[in-house]
Amino acid sequence: MPRITQAVLNQLAAHDWPGNVRELQNVVKRAVILSQGSSLRIHLQPTPSRESSTLLPSISSAVRLTTREELKRQERENIVQALRLTKGKIFGSDGAAVLLGMKPTTLASRIKALRIKKGKVDS
Repeated sequence: MPRITQAVLNQLAAHDWPGNVRELQNVVKRAVILSQGSSLRIHLQPTPSRESSTLLPSISSAVRLTTREELKRQERENIVQALRLTKGKIFGSDGAAVLLGMKPTTLASRIKALRIKKGKVDS
């Protein structure tokens, strides 16, 4: 039975393992089968996720992401504007749901979830 060195353990621990535990199992089994000496040798393919994680800071500084709260505010404003244009009408061919490209029932539930009041639409 081949022995496992600290270097091999470090190599296994440093790997990203994009698959699951079975991937680790298969790599170890293969190494045991192919080993001809007293110590185990592991040959791992580099994973792109390590490289891409080092790129994230430069990418995130170049791109402006919208937060969940900003998206919610934009959605609310968009729905209010559509309701103003349709004078508060949700259903029908001239309703806000058609303008927004969504089902009227979905729009009604979004209005409720975003707590859009009739007075907000009229102003």
